[in-house]
Amino acid sequence: MDGRAGEGEQTRAEHTAAEQPGAGQAGSGQAQPERATGGRRVEGVQAGGWPAAQAGLSGQEVAARIAAGQVNVARRDSSRSLAEIIRANLFTRFNAIIGVLLVLVLVFGDPRDALFGLVIVFNSAIGVIQELRAKQTLDRLAVLGVAPVRARRDGAEQSMPPDRIVLGELILLSTGEKIPVDGTVTASGGLEVDESLLTGESDPVHKAAGDPVMSGSFVVAGDGSFTATKVGPDSYANKLVAEASRFSLVHSELMSGINRILTFVTWLIVPVGVLLVISQLSSRGESFADAVVGSVAGIVPMIPEGLVLMTSIAFAVGVVRLGRRNCLVQELPAVEGLARVDVLCLDKTGTLTEPGMDLREVRSLNGQPPGRLQQVLAAMAAAEDRPNPTLTAAAGTTQPPQWTVDGKIPFSSARKWSAASFGAEGSWVLGAPDVVLPPGDPSRSQAEELGSTGLRVLALAQVPAISETLTGVRAEALILLQQRVRPDAAETLRYFEQQEVAVKVISGDNAVSVGAVAASLGIPGALSPVDARELPPEGQELADALATHSVFGRVTPQQKRSFVHALQSRGHTVAMTGDGVNDALALKDADLGVAMGSGSAATRAVAKVVLLDDKFSSMPRVLAEGRRVLGNIERVANLFLVKTMYSVVLAVLVGVMHIPFPFLPRHVTLVGALTIGIPGFFLALAPNAERARPGFVPRVLRFAIPAGLICAVATFLAYWLARANANSILAEDRTTAAMTLFLVALWALALVARPYTFWRAGLVAAMGLAFVLVALIPWTRDFFALDFGSLPNNLIGAGLALGAAVALTVLLHLDHWLSRRETSL
Repeated sequence: MDGRAGEGEQTRAEHTAAEQPGAGQAGSGQAQPERATGGRRVEGVQAGGWPAAQAGLSGQEVAARIAAGQVNVARRDSSRSLAEIIRANLFTRFNAIIGVLLVLVLVFGDPRDALFGLVIVFNSAIGVIQELRAKQTLDRLAVLGVAPVRARRDGAEQSMPPDRIVLGELILLSTGEKIPVDGTVTASGGLEVDESLLTGESDPVHKAAGDPVMSGSFVVAGDGSFTATKVGPDSYANKLVAEASRFSLVHSELMSGINRILTFVTWLIVPVGVLLVISQLSSRGESFADAVVGSVAGIVPMIPEGLVLMTSIAFAVGVVRLGRRNCLVQELPAVEGLARVDVLCLDKTGTLTEPGMDLREVRSLNGQPPGRLQQVLAAMAAAEDRPNPTLTAAAGTTQPPQWTVDGKIPFSSARKWSAASFGAEGSWVLGAPDVVLPPGDPSRSQAEELGSTGLRVLALAQVPAISETLTGVRAEALILLQQRVRPDAAETLRYFEQQEVAVKVISGDNAVSVGAVAASLGIPGALSPVDARELPPEGQELADALATHSVFGRVTPQQKRSFVHALQSRGHTVAMTGDGVNDALALKDADLGVAMGSGSAATRAVAKVVLLDDKFSSMPRVLAEGRRVLGNIERVANLFLVKTMYSVVLAVLVGVMHIPFPFLPRHVTLVGALTIGIPGFFLALAPNAERARPGFVPRVLRFAIPAGLICAVATFLAYWLARANANSILAEDRTTAAMTLFLVALWALALVARPYTFWRAGLVAAMGLAFVLVALIPWTRDFFALDFGSLPNNLIGAGLALGAAVALTVLLHLDHWLSRRETSL
């Protein structure tokens, strides 16, 4: 840090307040050609009024440019349109498969066998409602971010929305106002601009007449005007927004795995369906309608429709829970992304630090009491009409004394110091040590040493009298300022360290300053910060640097994006936080982008998670919620895919043996609801702190395939032996098959639900009791077409279910042993 005085950050509250109509305007709101600047002339403005060049465009010129399309209008989509949202959630492979089967049952069978079709409605509605909710919230945030602009037309000042600005417009600026388009400064009265939202650098930049200004920055000191040279999609900020706002879905290993399974099932359905239809038509002369219904009964359970629905519900509940903590999740799969993150890239400004600075120490050099020195600082701040944030921070909380101000020289970036005279209390100068203090002063080297630690250092000195030329300077104190670190940042970072999530601090600020902040928060490797200007643009060397360092300064927006790509190239799942336009590209390309709610509209639009209250402390809850959802879904996925497996095996066996299918669709619905759907819902919402692991599909299939095979064999044998009983009818045979399958699937549920708690054990018992009630109550027994009239069949089914339960228990223990072995390796 160079210790420049006055180059602090404007607080977000000041910024927001300044964006309101009339903010930062003196008197009637008319821009003044000269302000109270201690005798300084405003660059580019003549004494006595605005020159002709400052009169602005005429009405005819404005009309001509509007007709030519040279207006500041750029498309700003906060997310997908309503039609795109509905289409994306309704027209899916899963809905297509279930929809076709639903139509077949409604045409050829009993409507009671079409209950499985409700999953289309629930699954699509959850996705549409959640995304619409996110879209509405973002649209409201975008509206709140629009502030009016002051422009001069025909020599008169006018206030207008940003989308009415035309090319060549003369736009007036004062402290706190945002710069809406790119342009060239035409007049400057100590104009200083904060470009941190674009560049990531928090130090204000002095702008003289002829200097460029970019959209997305805002004024922190002084006033002036500029001429618009790029409007609409041509402006810098809008180009970044346009590049970042192309919609893309969060990658979901869970949903990708389910889609791979659905793809495999889709290919299976055609041959298995043909086999089933042929076998049903050829078995005892069944009608075509019965053959279709039997085929659907075999095909529907192959599709893990409950898993798709349960995943959507679990994601949606996670979204709601996060929403209660002021975390807006824009896409359901983003919840899964939260759980898989192993590298978190943080932007220092706005994430680890709050806007503004704090006074750390007033270090006396010549024996002056610190209390008196603090009085001097408070008096200098009170003497300014608009003290800049650095001077305000230096004054601290000390009440200003009632000293008479004999003269003052306000701060300017060009001068890098300010001065004030208080009569008998002396004349004082405050500024950058290398400017205020004379060469050879030992205090200068001390200031440089302190500045290398990341502190901002100012020199307070006495002079015989204030003037534009510093003479007779006597150093009295060094003023040490530190950036305002969020009080919850250290605890939050410790949580990520405990969860084995690596943290990378990436900032546009000076690397030493960033490293000092990171070190104060205990981030590993913070004492060796890297200047990003010395790094290769991309490739393995960049990835190596990111692997061995954790703090980076002077990072450009494009470099942030390259950092994300380099980390991803090493197999990391990367989350990126930010609040400025400069962060938008990196947020979009990260596996999970997290934006601050009060940040720029660009970051809110492309991020998958928005922290509406700007609290970095919400991140642990976000991560924990993602892990809870993912861990639970993986647990219940075992149940759903067991059903897929036993359905495929049963369909093949029935097709090969040319016998009636052992179930009606309603049987499948009943067994699936009691052993998978209902208990899966509760298991998916239970607490779970298990860390996410890659390899979801292989891990689940390792249990589901053999377990499904055991269920299918036991059920088919029970059905086969029941059919061999000459004294039983088809309805009784199908009931035996349904009962056997229920008992085996219930035992699988009991195994997956472990470790047991009171509610988990009660859940399994309740599902068993529910099946007993369905069997005992006449109208439910008739509705589900159950007939327990053959005692021998029922005993055979129960015996086979017991043997299958033993086999499932051995299988689960083997699966756990393999999982522990993988983890240890």
